[in-house]
Amino acid sequence: MTDPYPEGMASSPHSAPLRVVLFEDSVLLREGLVRLFDEAGYVTAGAWGDADDVVARVRDARADVAILDVRLPPGFRDEGIRAALAVRAALPAVGILVLSQYVEGVYAKELLAGGEGGVGYLLKDRVTSLDEFTDAVRRVRERGTVLDPLVVQGLLSARPDPLSTLTPRERDVLTLMAEGRSNASIAERLFIGVGAVEKNISAIFAKLGLEESGTEHRRVLAVLAFLQHP
Repeated sequence: MTDPYPEGMASSPHSAPLRVVLFEDSVLLREGLVRLFDEAGYVTAGAWGDADDVVARVRDARADVAILDVRLPPGFRDEGIRAALAVRAALPAVGILVLSQYVEGVYAKELLAGGEGGVGYLLKDRVTSLDEFTDAVRRVRERGTVLDPLVVQGLLSARPDPLSTLTPRERDVLTLMAEGRSNASIAERLFIGVGAVEKNISAIFAKLGLEESGTEHRRVLAVLAFLQHP
């Protein structure tokens, strides 16, 4: 895995607890997330109510993952997503997990535009499970892509043809693929065999004109690239 701090400032995720920084203006939510990370064995290296000097804060904290609310002071519009993009540009190996009160597809597309993985977009009111949320943080750190199912559905519904050529089962598989799930996980969620999942994936790539890839990660990136295509 690429070290976001070439000088060796950051600890390896295999030798030290995962380090997170948090940018959230709600004091109650911010403190609740800090306690959640403590319970999960993560280190909260910083927690702030605004995104001032975001790149310097993330760098100084030697963070593995930065978690940001989309809307932060002073304007409560898109300060958080702009801060996330700034961190992404300056420290590309740091995982980015964005939290939002609403499904905002434009922001999700901006965050995913690079296609490198290591990003997530979750809705606040659907973050109800300690295990699921901390797993999302871990997956982002490991260069995975974590999207709230409602965000994925919004991206899918905004697409014109050729999505209309997909069968209902293929759309289900594509949605779960875009969430970053493995073939085995998709099979479990849909109560079908892994072989059936693989056949659906082959059909999806063929219908969408996407080249197949030999790795799970590149497959997800190809699907996300399609979702972002104008």
